[in-house]
Amino acid sequence: MKNIYLSGCLIWATIFACPVSAKDASAGSVSKKTESPSIRVASYNLRCPANDGVNEWENRKENLKALVLYHDFDIFGTQEGVKRQLDYLCEMPGYAYTGKGRDDGGDRGEHSAIFYKTDRFEALESGDFWLSETPDRPGKGWDATCCNRICSWTRFKDRYTRQEFYFFNVHFDHQGVLARKESGKLMVRKISEIAKNIPAICTGDFNSTPETEQIAAMETLLSDAFKVTQMPPYGPVGTFNGFRFDAPLKNRIDYIFVSRQITVLKYGVLTDAKEQRYPSDHLPVVADIKISR
Repeated sequence: MKNIYLSGCLIWATIFACPVSAKDASAGSVSKKTESPSIRVASYNLRCPANDGVNEWENRKENLKALVLYHDFDIFGTQEGVKRQLDYLCEMPGYAYTGKGRDDGGDRGEHSAIFYKTDRFEALESGDFWLSETPDRPGKGWDATCCNRICSWTRFKDRYTRQEFYFFNVHFDHQGVLARKESGKLMVRKISEIAKNIPAICTGDFNSTPETEQIAAMETLLSDAFKVTQMPPYGPVGTFNGFRFDAPLKNRIDYIFVSRQITVLKYGVLTDAKEQRYPSDHLPVVADIKISR
């Protein structure tokens, strides 16, 4: 793990403060959801604050938070979120997050943050790496010209089952063709190095459809939840709506990948909207999973 940025850092340096009650913080505290060993995992691109008119962050943030709470996500990866968006989501009781900003490995820039319920999971260690030829420090990779791209990861222990697992969350470049291909190879290498033989989950906006080389690379190590779900996939195939309520929703670019020790009980793409407006320009991808002991 020598290529991980700030490798060996203590977990207190990478878990960001959310309001957590004494009950939430207790290692013996387990929510009602943990009466079942299944875990509800999600991937959600939040859409960074931008000049989106009626779809600006301030106009949709309450609906996005309400969606997460209503569907009771246990643990989920977000993409594009900047610090103020992540801090807002921290208002949800009992959640914390890990992950650094892609610009400086601190607070600056978009994050690939991992939110989790603190009464269900204990974060044991975490780190970040960049999608580039020099993954241990901030920078653009290959033919990417827009911005740095980052992957954040955390090792968790399920307080209910005592099972440990790794969670990776990433956002691939939207312009660089080579960058996406090489990022797929890098992800496979890094997940193999970091998680080793421990179960792993990887969520993200890969800006790639299923037939691409980079998604094929991911599937050499992990399974696409869409393909291995026991219950047929729910909702549309596509995950990008562009804030259009009538979007065709044909292209799948957001994913949940799981290692072979993980069973996907059900998978879906949620189309929740209010007044015909989506909370983000992406739809959340959700899966209920079970990790084998």
